[in-house]
This record gives sequence, structure tokens and C-alpha cells, in this order.
Amino acid sequence: MEAVQPQRWSVHHAAAWGVHVYTSMGLLLALISIDALWRGDIPTFLWLNLIAMFIDGTDGTLARKLRVKELVPFDGALLDNLADFLTYVFLPAIAVVAAGLLPESLRWVVAFPVLASGYQFCQQQAKTEESFVGFPSYWNVLFVYLWVLDATPAFTVASLLVLSALVFLPIHYAYPSRTLLLKRTSLSLGMVWFIAVMSVALNPEATWAETVAFGSLAYGAYYLGVSSVVHRRLKQGLNSLGQPRD
Repeated sequence: MEAVQPQRWSVHHAAAWGVHVYTSMGLLLALISIDALWRGDIPTFLWLNLIAMFIDGTDGTLARKLRVKELVPFDGALLDNLADFLTYVFLPAIAVVAAGLLPESLRWVVAFPVLASGYQFCQQQAKTEESFVGFPSYWNVLFVYLWVLDATPAFTVASLLVLSALVFLPIHYAYPSRTLLLKRTSLSLGMVWFIAVMSVALNPEATWAETVAFGSLAYGAYYLGVSSVVHRRLKQGLNSLGQPRD
């Protein structure tokens, strides 16, 4: 019986491992973010979190281009989920408390998004080829607006509870890097949104910060509009472009 030859190391393997290292930077940023929250430095927490979002939004594309799954015996998807849960769920919940958005008597409310998203992250159908199913745990995005726009405790509680409930509803939301409908437009507008929010995170005391934050909500409206079309078409057995699915 012919012996199985070990797989030769190559620059392609090194590049594939490099993608996993890149993804793991999200964990490192999460660790540094905890220190920022401990010190009450919300602006630093925000821009660290936004950098982690950028990594999350680009590592999948790199992984596919470099054929990481074929070259490296390592579960990059699990690593990505670990970083995502910290970035999008756990740290934003802590940030709501650290930023004083809730009085002490209501801090327990942050348990709802953490538990709801914990459930969602364990669902095999939480993502399809083109969409998220249920509110896609954008708790860090919610936190940006709650903090920058100085939301009242009542509005903060309502937002956390309503969006936690939406996690469980089988509504499809656009997956910007996968949804075919208006994909280039969504990615381009998403980058504009990212730059706008990053500028607010770096300059929260600027006179224009609140105006830019309000203006960036236009992307949220666009995203919900695209998501409504995606939901309707996927429920009809079509893809997001309105074509029969293979």
C-alpha cells in the first residue's frame, strides 16, 4: 500500500494561514477594547470595534480568493464566529453599561441581546447564501447611535428589547458581501457609512458629529429597503435578483 505523502508547504499555505492570523486580530482587538471600556474610554472602544468590523468584512473574501478551506486543516469559520460574538454582541452589551446609557436598576436588560444572539449564533440556518435570518446582531452599530445621539434610557431599553425579539423572527436581512441585489452599491455605500461612523468615533465632541451620525442613518434606511426586497424574493423561492434558485 502506497504511503500518503505529507502535503508540501508552499507560499499558498503560508498565505492561507495568514488569513487566519488576520481573522484572529479580531480577538486581539476585543481584548484591547475591554481595557478601553474599563477606563471609560468610549471613543477608543468605538474605533477598535470598527476596525474589528472591517476585518470581519474582508477576511471572508480573502479566504475564498486564497482557497483557505482547501489548503489549511483549520476551522476558520469557528474562529470568525468567536471574534464576531465578542465584537458584535458581548462587548457592545458591556459598552451600554460602561457608557451609562442605562441606570443601575435596568442594566440587566443587556442580558436580552446577549442571550438572543447566543441562540442565533448556534442556529445552522442563521445565514443563507444571500442573507441573515433574524436581526443580524448589529449591536455594536446600535451602540454607536445610542451613544453619539445620547439616547434616553427608555429608548435604549426599547431598542434592546425590540431588536432582541427580532432575532427570533424568520425575516431575511441583506448580507452585504453575499446578496446579489445591488451588491456593488451596497458595498460602496457601506464603505461610505463606515468612514462616516469612524469619523464620528474619532471626533465625538466635534460640532458636526451628531449631524454626520444622523446623516449616516440614510444607509440604514437603504439597507432595510434592500432587505425587504431580499426577504420577499427568497420567500418566493427566488434569489435576490428575482431569478429561480438553482
